[in-house]
Amino acid sequence: MSGFTGTAEAAAPGKLDRFYGQHLTWGDCGSGFECSKMSVPLDYAQPEADQIQISLIRLPATGKKIGSIVLNFGGPGASGVESLKDSNGTVSPAVREHFDVVSFDPRGVGGSSPVHCMGTLGLDAYLSIDPTPDTPREEKQSERWDSTFAKNCLERSGKKLLAHVGTVDAARDMDVMRATLGDAGLTYLGFSYGTYLGSLYADMYPKRVRAMVLDGAEDPSLDMDAFTEDQDRGFQIATESFLRDCFKSADCPFRTRSVKGALDELDKLYMRADDAPLRNTRDARQVNEAVVRAAVDFSMYQTSSWPHLRQALTDAFKGDGTKLLRLADVGNGRRSDGTYDNDFEALMAINCVDHPEAPCPHWPVKGTRYPKKVRAEGSPPIVVVGTTRDPATPYKLAKSLAKQLANGVLLTNDADGHTAYGGSYCLDRKIDEYLISAKRPQDGACKA
Repeated sequence: MSGFTGTAEAAAPGKLDRFYGQHLTWGDCGSGFECSKMSVPLDYAQPEADQIQISLIRLPATGKKIGSIVLNFGGPGASGVESLKDSNGTVSPAVREHFDVVSFDPRGVGGSSPVHCMGTLGLDAYLSIDPTPDTPREEKQSERWDSTFAKNCLERSGKKLLAHVGTVDAARDMDVMRATLGDAGLTYLGFSYGTYLGSLYADMYPKRVRAMVLDGAEDPSLDMDAFTEDQDRGFQIATESFLRDCFKSADCPFRTRSVKGALDELDKLYMRADDAPLRNTRDARQVNEAVVRAAVDFSMYQTSSWPHLRQALTDAFKGDGTKLLRLADVGNGRRSDGTYDNDFEALMAINCVDHPEAPCPHWPVKGTRYPKKVRAEGSPPIVVVGTTRDPATPYKLAKSLAKQLANGVLLTNDADGHTAYGGSYCLDRKIDEYLISAKRPQDGACKA
């Protein structure tokens, strides 16, 4: 992020003209999707030096085209290319009619100069570190693994790349993308971390926004400690909601039917796995506290995971953690063949650049935090969406972001799970109408 001053240029400087003016060549990549590569500077302060390629994917509009809508699915670290393929387009038929649906792998992710740090065995071990170290030995072990992880990232990815995978650089890439797609203004739908990327873009380029939806909002003004505290509370609220839903099911594994009592049972399960790993009939890995917590937290993201978690906990209370391990693997990006995608490694690399106050004491490059609250003065209306029992991006963050933005609009989703679009007819209709017309919707709440 060298050379970042907190605001973006009013127009593309001459040295960036060749990037803004490049012609994208799109090729078929299956199931109606088209893929391309876009060139951007590795370091925007030195655009004549090294370049990297950003992987793009699009689903062409089905009717009269307004422009392109760019999607980011979150993370940081999630592959937009794979996520768009897997989601079959994400947006509604009404939006698809008028927009090419476009997504991308941000720098450091997937097909865009991906960060690499460790192989399967190393990541298996790193992701199994005790999340609640309570002895000097466990604390030293955690610090030793943090140091090893950072050292391996440096060796496998290089200092140059690691210094330039932050969100400010990704926002600059997105403005190049807007221009190469032929759009005077960006139409954008960002989920979770995608709201952080979108809000920084809007603050840097407020007059280049056409319409922007930030769903499952983060608050860029928070430091990592404050965000983590809010997120911990969000997962607590989501877990309590899961338990209340569980009590309605015949296969609910908790002996008690009170939220407090069930939370006590969960805590005892965590302690049990910390003392001695649960049984695993799948492979040689240990199902310890880190795995159990990862499985439970991952299952809070979508209510569709709750039946699987009930089954996994039923087995776990009997000493078998195999199903919990499967859930944790999905959440950690571990494939069925034992390899990992690069989501977690990219997440660490991006966070350590964006949030130098984060727990990255051994990180080999210095981060630079975005220096202020986002305002996006001069932008059109920007829609912020918050879900009341969202585990990962608590509702209070959406309220805060909507207030920060000079032209923020808050839409409330009274529901469980992470992010809202696609799960509420009332909310989807409001968002679709806004994306198509670019006209400000009324603030308000919807139930899923």
